[in-house]
Amino acid sequence: MYRSVLPMVSVLRRASYSLPYSLPLAPSPSSSSKLIMDSAQTSLRGSPRLLALAHQLRLYRPPPTPLDDDDDERTLEESAGKVVSQLGFVESAAPIAPDPQRFRPKRAAVLVCLFEGDAGDLRVILTKRASSLSTHSGEIALPGGKAEEGDKDDGDTATREAKEEIGLDPSLVNVVTVLEPFLSKHFLRVVPVIGILTEKEAFKPAPNPAEVETIFDAPLEMFIKDENRRAEEREWMGNKYLIHFFDYETENKKFLIWGLTAGILIRAASVVYQRPPPFLEQNPVFKVPKTVNKDTILP
Repeated sequence: MYRSVLPMVSVLRRASYSLPYSLPLAPSPSSSSKLIMDSAQTSLRGSPRLLALAHQLRLYRPPPTPLDDDDDERTLEESAGKVVSQLGFVESAAPIAPDPQRFRPKRAAVLVCLFEGDAGDLRVILTKRASSLSTHSGEIALPGGKAEEGDKDDGDTATREAKEEIGLDPSLVNVVTVLEPFLSKHFLRVVPVIGILTEKEAFKPAPNPAEVETIFDAPLEMFIKDENRRAEEREWMGNKYLIHFFDYETENKKFLIWGLTAGILIRAASVVYQRPPPFLEQNPVFKVPKTVNKDTILP
């Protein structure tokens, strides 16, 4: 069983937000993110608030990472295509040698699909994975998965996967920017793609029962607030880090958003609202082991 992602907003009262209109430019974007930004320049429609948000996000450029120039080579195999993990941290937090024999993660993308709720708040579409799945069953995830040969960029990957998982037509989503890649628990390179859904009434949620049990939405701003949040400390190769957990309840249903999904949404909210969270986002530098294969995972 599932519920619509959209009617729920009318029964929830959310504080409205103000969006800043610009961001300082970061270093030049990769070819993939440039394609995404160029394609968004002429396609966006919607309310003045969403137009302002799109303008703001088009100015955002993720910081460069060591693998930006080597996207064509893929040597690390990953057993599962969907992007759910107990851990996710930004790629710049892990000093990765450019030697492809040492580390070359497969690439994936997730869609951070934002829309304006009835109360004027900014909301993000999320899914609860099917309980029948053999891995990460029942966990909360963003729509997304691994890149396929026909995908021209990360936006293509994210919107294609969203259509497969939740029935979201790519033509309804205006992709405006990408965030810095995250590394998943299995060292899958996950690129968050931010898209704006301007015509929310046109989206008729249709979850793929083999993958998705429930489609719901949550206020984006909750991920840069310290309410209903807790964290657990873990250790990897002598370095401690945090995993964040957010409790969210709507229409008498409770959801736990954590790990990679929580990490991506903390970063997305920080970029959109142009302020950091009031808590430590991630603890210091991680080290990638010399040998990484499909069996290498973070604790």
